[in-house]
Amino acid sequence: MEQQHEHPSREETIKEMAAVMKNVKFAMLTVMTEDGHLQAHPMTTQQTEFDGDVWFIGGRDTQQVQAMAARPQVNVSYADHGKGAYVSISGAAQLVEDRAKLEELWTDAYKAYFPGGIDDPSVQLVKIEAQGGEYWGSDGKLKNMFQQARAAITGKPATDLGTNETVEF
Repeated sequence: MEQQHEHPSREETIKEMAAVMKNVKFAMLTVMTEDGHLQAHPMTTQQTEFDGDVWFIGGRDTQQVQAMAARPQVNVSYADHGKGAYVSISGAAQLVEDRAKLEELWTDAYKAYFPGGIDDPSVQLVKIEAQGGEYWGSDGKLKNMFQQARAAITGKPATDLGTNETVEF
């Protein structure tokens, strides 16, 4: 008999997404280039509470920031392989000038990219306003491997490979 799974509430799903995002140091931010190709770059995850907005610090003159200025639809993805948890967020990028927010997010680690520090003229604050998101989670690698092996042997689809929830913002 197939197990009945209760779907978590919107708030619970967002909480699960936020936990993954907080634990993953680098996200992949995907933009659309001028010639229509999708291009992803690693970006440092900011340690802020996820409330539907995702913040990054980028270089004002980089191809990625220029692509967001021209075509703001983006995707941000997070993968915590050790916990079998994944998040994908689609949204609209905004290039923001907000000194207080920049000071909140800034760490000295950014000096490696911006030699002028927080006052470097190429520092660009990027806000991704989430429009939708998706979360995948599993109970662990061993259980998933067992489910996949059983499906391969029996020829029947795996029935419990974890959770998959979507949310709109």
